Amino acid sequence: MLNHKPKARQTLDTEGRSLALWDVVEHQTKANQTKEKVASKELNDCLESQCSMKDAYISMIRKDKDKMEKIKKTGAELQGRVHNDFQALHHFLQVEEEAMIEELKREQEEMLQGLERHLEALQVAIRDVEKNINILRQTAGSTDQSVLVELPKLNSRSPLQELNINLNSFRSKSIAPLQYIVWRKMFQHLNPGPSPLIFDEDTAHPSLQLSRNKTQVIESNQMTSYLCDTKRFLQCVNILATEGFQSGSHYWEVDVSNNPKWDLGVALESVNRQVRVKLCPDNGYWTLRLRDANQYSAGTQPWTRLTVITSPCRIGIFLDCEESKVSFYNADNMTLLYSFSSGPRGKVFPFFSTCVSEHGQKAQAIRILHFPFE
Repeated sequence: MLNHKPKARQTLDTEGRSLALWDVVEHQTKANQTKEKVASKELNDCLESQCSMKDAYISMIRKDKDKMEKIKKTGAELQGRVHNDFQALHHFLQVEEEAMIEELKREQEEMLQGLERHLEALQVAIRDVEKNINILRQTAGSTDQSVLVELPKLNSRSPLQELNINLNSFRSKSIAPLQYIVWRKMFQHLNPGPSPLIFDEDTAHPSLQLSRNKTQVIESNQMTSYLCDTKRFLQCVNILATEGFQSGSHYWEVDVSNNPKWDLGVALESVNRQVRVKLCPDNGYWTLRLRDANQYSAGTQPWTRLTVITSPCRIGIFLDCEESKVSFYNADNMTLLYSFSSGPRGKVFPFFSTCVSEHGQKAQAIRILHFPFE
């Protein structure tokens, strides 16, 4: 006899399986919807990221193209400036060359004309002498004794002397140190030419001593008496030059041979000279410094350490007021050491500091160089 489940039980089981299946389907549907949302979000995020990256690249391309245009423009300006500077030198040299050649031609022509006149005079003198010789021979060969009583009348002229031409003096013009001579003259036409600065004694720290011509300064063990003046540095062994600048471009050189430490550059006229401050642009100073004989730094905030292979004996400072730039050079070979692209605006003075000597160390002078005589 077969055992059959009741019909009500069969219906319940069927409904249970249907509900379970529905739950599975609903759960799977929700899971699929969640995955679709996640996938859609990831897709949108990825698309947005790629679009942002594309925009960034387009922006970089635009900036690179702008930089290329600026480089081309700056390069053209620099090439023009170089061309103009060399044209000025070429013009000076051409004028000097033409003037010297003209002078040589003039002296040569004067000597040749003098010799031609002397040759003509000698030819005339020879003809006169030949006439005299003929007269004397005719007189000597005459049989008439009355003719021999006295000498016949001869053509008389002052005897000509050998013309003195100083050929060595003329030759010396061509074997002279011509390039050096022109180099000396060129200094008067350089722009900017080396400024013949002198130290301003009224700004000197009391422990600084100046040479008689005020181009050399050195630290002294003795303090000099001074008037209390806002122009004078009192806390640091600093000093300024007498001449300040607020327009144009200017260049000067300082001899720092054997100095283990110093500060050089420019300072605003308005700097407070009664206090000790860090030498940096924020305080009105644009400087280069040396410490321990071989540690070079630019006076930034903080210091910018520089790599200098060969210690310079001379430091060149170039101030371009129009461009607001201050640059420092190894004047021995004109290698750029450092340049402040954001320089001073307003009147500045060349600035110098011997720094305080270390204990037991001999103080060393710094000297402003004047050209072309040094």
